[in-house]
Amino acid sequence: MNKNRLEAFSDGVLAIIITVMVLELKRPDHADFGALLQLVPVLLSYVLSFVYVGIYWNNHHHMLHATRRVNGRILWANLHLMFWISLFPFSTAWMGENHATTAPTVVYGFVLLMAGCAYILLQGAILADEGPSSLLARAVGRDWKGKISPVLYSAGIALSFLNPWLAIAIYTAVAVLWLVPDRRIERVLAQNEK
Repeated sequence: MNKNRLEAFSDGVLAIIITVMVLELKRPDHADFGALLQLVPVLLSYVLSFVYVGIYWNNHHHMLHATRRVNGRILWANLHLMFWISLFPFSTAWMGENHATTAPTVVYGFVLLMAGCAYILLQGAILADEGPSSLLARAVGRDWKGKISPVLYSAGIALSFLNPWLAIAIYTAVAVLWLVPDRRIERVLAQNEK
């Protein structure tokens, strides 16, 4: 099957998720900077989640660019990924409004962990369909970021019970890790075009 509908659907879902997240931001109660300062935890959780949605959009785009076709298994794996990402607005708002208390920070980390696992499953479904010599297989390689991220999310979840701020620092570190440009897919695609 052609991958165009999958790309369009995913782009639409991610755009809606960002819209929902920004609509969850409440305006300050008063017209002074003190009122704005009270919203800093909410704004910071929004920024972190916005970055995560951007990372998923970027990586999803690159992965599908290296994919020739999709099948039913890939469609369901993609829907599974979209489900977990669609929980970002809820977990973001809960964590931000509760100033990094244990339960919201655990739930936020769990949503990040499940989205990461869902991405790995989607990538695996594509690799299973396209084979070990596919563009994506060559680009992904050992995928150390994909392997370390669930470990770090799990550590953050565990640390949430001791120090939610430390857990948030770990979640932020994983986002920073993924913000570092990864040109593997672009390099393989460029080599393939030669």
